[in-house]
Amino acid sequence: MPSLATSHPHLPRHATADTDISVLPRIFEDAYNIAILQRRLPADVALSAQAQCLTQRPWQYSWLGSPDEAFMADLRRQLPAPEAATPLLDDMVTIAEAIAFLFDTETIGIRLRLLNSAMCPRFHCDNLPVRMVTTYHGPGSEWLPEHATNRAGLGAPNPNRPEIVTDDSAIQRLAAGDIALIKGSGWEGSEEHGLVHRSPSMTEGETRLLMTIDPA
Repeated sequence: MPSLATSHPHLPRHATADTDISVLPRIFEDAYNIAILQRRLPADVALSAQAQCLTQRPWQYSWLGSPDEAFMADLRRQLPAPEAATPLLDDMVTIAEAIAFLFDTETIGIRLRLLNSAMCPRFHCDNLPVRMVTTYHGPGSEWLPEHATNRAGLGAPNPNRPEIVTDDSAIQRLAAGDIALIKGSGWEGSEEHGLVHRSPSMTEGETRLLMTIDPA
């Protein structure tokens, strides 16, 4: 499977991507505000995730603590299809443990959401140090290269604000399965350089299963 840098030759200098997990620690480098581990979801994980999407209503689950057995048991009880949840849960725990190790913390905030519309449709920058995002089903998050961003347009919508996007053709999108670490404005040294991103637009009947992790 080619790396994102190979399949997207115009990857901006502030982004790094690879198919090896060693790409994720590069988020600590000043040069990058997004680090992407590109991966193809294993078939059993994809099917397990899809089973949780076969419901008429959006839902969300959140957990603050360690990604331990108590987390798995609590989430399993609340999933729409708990009998099909094991591959998804195992994958979530593997990712969560890796993020906790990377940021040297025992406490992380995990959120899993089934969406049927864009959660944050406007391009924005998170007001926190860093967030992990991965999409298990449906379209992935979209983000802007710095050269296509007018940061004067960020913030609450206002008729006097300029457009944020200066080049629509430059918009990037994560694929389902990709694991991305995104710097926000709360990261020391990135107060004015956090990644600008948004939720993808969704068509009628489309769903998206999104997991985010915030190191505490």
